[in-house]
Amino acid sequence: MAAAPHLEFERDIVDLQERIEKLEDDARRKGIDVGEEVEVLRIKLGKLRQETYRNLKPIEQVQVARHPRRPYTLDYLERTFTDFVELHGDRAFRDDEAIVGGWARLDGRTVMVIGHQKGRDMKENLRRNFGMPHPEGYRKALRLMRLAEKFGRPIVTLIDTPGAYPGLGAEERGQAEAIAMNLREMARLSVPTISVVIGEGGSGGALALGVTDRILMFEHSTYSVISPEGCAAILWRSAEHREKAANALKLTSSNLKALGVADAVIEEPSGGAHADWDAAAEGLRRALVAQLAELDGHDPAQLREHRWAKYEAMGAWRGEDAAEA
Repeated sequence: MAAAPHLEFERDIVDLQERIEKLEDDARRKGIDVGEEVEVLRIKLGKLRQETYRNLKPIEQVQVARHPRRPYTLDYLERTFTDFVELHGDRAFRDDEAIVGGWARLDGRTVMVIGHQKGRDMKENLRRNFGMPHPEGYRKALRLMRLAEKFGRPIVTLIDTPGAYPGLGAEERGQAEAIAMNLREMARLSVPTISVVIGEGGSGGALALGVTDRILMFEHSTYSVISPEGCAAILWRSAEHREKAANALKLTSSNLKALGVADAVIEEPSGGAHADWDAAAEGLRRALVAQLAELDGHDPAQLREHRWAKYEAMGAWRGEDAAEA
């Protein structure tokens, strides 16, 4: 596998990694022992990673959420779940590969898993449309949700998309209607539902898989109504103001947890999920098991009631007049 690309703020981390690798390579070629020196550098590397990722700016969080080596839905299906059986098509137009879904087992329990899927190279990205679904992708997702409801199985959605595809064909086939239908029907589901933002959650394309009983976010994921670049282009007439937009959007996991949008934040391994896929997958497994255990005690009517209350409470605030009253 080719070396993973690095972000600008990771430059010092990459330099130290390369220094360790060079030292180990020299040791192998010359037959010398550098174990003690390498151990000191590895400790330094661990501290540097922690310090760097503890103090990321919102725009840097966006960069991490979009990292090309970050694990995607199929990577988590391989590590967090077992016995995955993919189901295809919306039974109306075609199979949209920007969304994958099917039956899987989580700690031996059957669940329906649905998620956005990006590609690792240009060929796969063209096939997956860069993780931007067409309306048939959302209709496939809804078909699978209804199937899970029919058999009384929990639903897990993994969100990672820049947004729904805005092309002419997608609009002609009812992109807005497909998203709106998912929002309505997910609010009515009678089985436990959990959504997890694993990368970037962009606009209605993310929300179409996100009306659930629990919303979880990975530590360095983002969730927003628009990208920082799009926001900057609208408000400041230039994408150069994307950092200012990222600050204003409150799109990080800590922001959204404080605002009551996210219910829990899944801690990522040192250096981000792209640094250790297995550790990230284990964190996801533990979080899902814990959340499902909490939801198991509710009957369908309670699930719907609590779900409605959850979303009705979002965006509520108290103005000065209300506070004085």
